Amino acid sequence: MKYNKWLLFFFLFLVSFSYAQQKTAKTSLTDIIKTIEQRFSIKFSYAVEDVSHISIEKPAESLNLQETIDYLNSKILLNFKVLDNRYVTISVLNKSFSICGVVLAEDSKTTLPGASVRINNNSKWFIVPTNGIFNLQNVALNATITISYIGYETRTFNAKEFFSEHNKCKEIYLKSGKEELNPVLINLFLTSGLQKTTDGSTVLNTKKFGILPGLTEPDILQSIQTLPGIESSNESIANINVRGGTNDQNLMLWDNIKMYHSGHFFGLISAYNPNLTQKVVVTKNGTSAEYSDGVSSMIKMSTNNEIKDKISGGGGINLISGDAFVEIPLTKNLEIDLSARHSIIDRINTATYTNYYKKSFQDSEINADNSATNSDSDFSFYDYTAKILFDLNDKHQFRANFIGINNALNYAENQNQNTTKTSSLSQKNIGYGGTWKAQWNPKLSSFMSSYFSRYNIDAQDYRVNDDQLLSEANEVIETGTKLNVYYDFNPNLKLLAGYQINETGMLNQTRVSAPFYSSTKKKVLLNHAVFSEIEYNKKNSYLRLGMRLNYFQKFDKLVFEPRINFRQKFTKELALKVEGEFKNQTTTQIIDFEDDFLGVEKRRWQLVNDQDIPIARSKQLSAGIDFNTNNWNIELTGFYKIVDGITASNQGFYNNFQFKKAFGSYTNKGIEFLINKTTTQYSTWISYTFNNNNYNFESFTPSTFPSNVDIRHSVSCGFNYTVLKNLTVSVGGIWHNGIPYTKPVEGNETIQNGNNTFVNYDAPNSLNLDDFIRLDTSISYQFNFTSTVKGSLRAGIINITNQKNTINRYYKVDPATSGKTIEVNNYSLAFTPNVSFRVNF
Repeated sequence: MKYNKWLLFFFLFLVSFSYAQQKTAKTSLTDIIKTIEQRFSIKFSYAVEDVSHISIEKPAESLNLQETIDYLNSKILLNFKVLDNRYVTISVLNKSFSICGVVLAEDSKTTLPGASVRINNNSKWFIVPTNGIFNLQNVALNATITISYIGYETRTFNAKEFFSEHNKCKEIYLKSGKEELNPVLINLFLTSGLQKTTDGSTVLNTKKFGILPGLTEPDILQSIQTLPGIESSNESIANINVRGGTNDQNLMLWDNIKMYHSGHFFGLISAYNPNLTQKVVVTKNGTSAEYSDGVSSMIKMSTNNEIKDKISGGGGINLISGDAFVEIPLTKNLEIDLSARHSIIDRINTATYTNYYKKSFQDSEINADNSATNSDSDFSFYDYTAKILFDLNDKHQFRANFIGINNALNYAENQNQNTTKTSSLSQKNIGYGGTWKAQWNPKLSSFMSSYFSRYNIDAQDYRVNDDQLLSEANEVIETGTKLNVYYDFNPNLKLLAGYQINETGMLNQTRVSAPFYSSTKKKVLLNHAVFSEIEYNKKNSYLRLGMRLNYFQKFDKLVFEPRINFRQKFTKELALKVEGEFKNQTTTQIIDFEDDFLGVEKRRWQLVNDQDIPIARSKQLSAGIDFNTNNWNIELTGFYKIVDGITASNQGFYNNFQFKKAFGSYTNKGIEFLINKTTTQYSTWISYTFNNNNYNFESFTPSTFPSNVDIRHSVSCGFNYTVLKNLTVSVGGIWHNGIPYTKPVEGNETIQNGNNTFVNYDAPNSLNLDDFIRLDTSISYQFNFTSTVKGSLRAGIINITNQKNTINRYYKVDPATSGKTIEVNNYSLAFTPNVSFRVNF
């Protein structure tokens, strides 16, 4: 029976195909001309080479001569002109012409001003004006026109399709996207592919991403550092600080899977392949009530969510890694997307790799000059993803996701001429997830997601001098399920209600061979949450009010989290915005200076116990104004943020509190300012952030002192310019105050405690490093192999001036003279070039 079904399906396919072939059968234009000459007793005047290669469907025999000529003009990019009742001329049109289109929403039939129009997917774009109509001049006949608008499905046309409309603007209808997203406020923000939404979040579309200074790829976690209030105190994406928070305070989601790992090369490259990651939403405050955790920010990454009608993909290589991805529609309602990326540094040693290596391992027992230490190291990384998209029908869509991330380091030391001892470090994060989206009726819909995430870091550190093997492990296993129910009262008023359950387990293990020592700690925490919010969006007003109730079963504790996100437009140009939220976090990273992973990775994930590691809670309020006119965007935001429940071991103190256990809080007050001018040919911006970030630990003396990431003043600027149609250059820079550090007491640099000698530090974080300054540049050239195969070549340089920036400073006891200390400085990347080549189809 099963085989009969397949035979029937195959038979129907052949019949349909045969019918379609007959229906769309085409005849050479030369034969059609001969038939028309005989029917109407006329003569065509033309050059044979202009018509010999063209075939079209025959015109209906019921058409008269003028109707036949009109039909030919509508189907062929040639000019058929009747001179009299005897002769018709055929001439070649200009190689380029003007086109006109009006962009409309398919459901409401209203225009979509602000839609993006691209020719041949190059870096130059056009913005649809307020009337929804666009006009393009000197468009090549074989050009490809792409129309896109956030929240709607992108459509692509051949320029010839516009010609068939004669003098009438072609109506282009865009279908509403299946993924809900707040309306766009700013379509082009800093560079193409960056947009601002009404709720204040920033959306990064990597497939439409333009160019930013220093970058050759749309690196997700590097790109978001162009936004005010987001920076890295030590130039590492593994240490992104959002409004003064630490990296572990950022909730990181990949297709609704919570991830515990962010970077390759121990923080220099994003661990998430940007070529399959289609959209990134960054929220600093006013988060939706459906999300908790991440008391500083939320970074939500999403891959392609639409089933396409043809295969697409691409691949590329740069001086660090190579990657490939493909999106394969198997049927009209089933698709599989795959991606993979692997370092090339295990085969090719490049200047980029050398600088990254020095930066990553400068503060470890592995250093760049292996010959000096009689050792050798081997480092590699890779990541891969898979996604299955299945649409049961228009009302039910299912998605399944998988992601794997890996960093591997092997380090060999020669103990003598015959013996080599090997140390190793493995860092992995895998995630599985699935979603089900259902539209029950025009007003009621639901979204259900479930995931499994596992993070592992394992190290075998063989210490040659002591003939000692140290084994360490840190593991996080988390499962979660969430159900969202949406009800639309009307197009302006929506309600969300939902439930979420998460279970997180963590393991920390340390073993020493001689003398033997073993310690294993396991903890599990189960959390429940219910949440609800109402969203109102009409004309000049936007309001989202929410409440989340968290229950921690182990501690029998309830935590309430109110949320608000408000925007009011007073004039066409000026708007007021207010955002506020309470959030909590039950996971944290402890920085262990004594038992670290080969000195490369010092951080271990741990669960709260509501005692010496309490639940971290944040309260944040921000208010500001937006001014937009004539492609100018000006933002001014003030914020006040307090995070309570942080631990001393989480902050990585290099002072007298380095080995003390205590919990406290930090308070950050600041201002963010951005001014951005964007046109079709250039974009320029400058941003400024002021932070006043201080700790408060009551058990310490002094109890209040500057935060480790207290960057008081920070400025970034950039300029993108489209030199030629497909050639864009970008130049930008960063300047900020040096981070605080602590110096030993002058004249009394060390203290004795039993048999141990420690650095005797002065007042904590009372000094600052020299100012950090860096200038970067990039250049991008895009070209077409064919009408469907695109290529791009990009080059970038980080730190053009080769500025030697100190990004961290601490002290350790001089082993030769115990009464003295040694100053240790960590430096930023030196002059670092990179080149990438990509092909997409």
